[in-house]
Amino acid sequence: MAEVRIGDNESFEAALRRFNKKVQQAGILAESRRREAFENAAEKKKRKDAKKKKPSGPRGI
Repeated sequence: MAEVRIGDNESFEAALRRFNKKVQQAGILAESRRREAFENAAEKKKRKDAKKKKPSGPRGI
């Protein structure tokens, strides 16, 4: 779980930005969206195959 300690002279907004950045980097929201609905084996395979076919990098190299 992402944890942020607020410094003495740090504003709440700055701490919230740091927290949101840590949550994004940890992939917590993406994981919760993925687990939101049940995904059977066929759907998992379809998602993984689509991920393999997706080009990586700026030019698909």
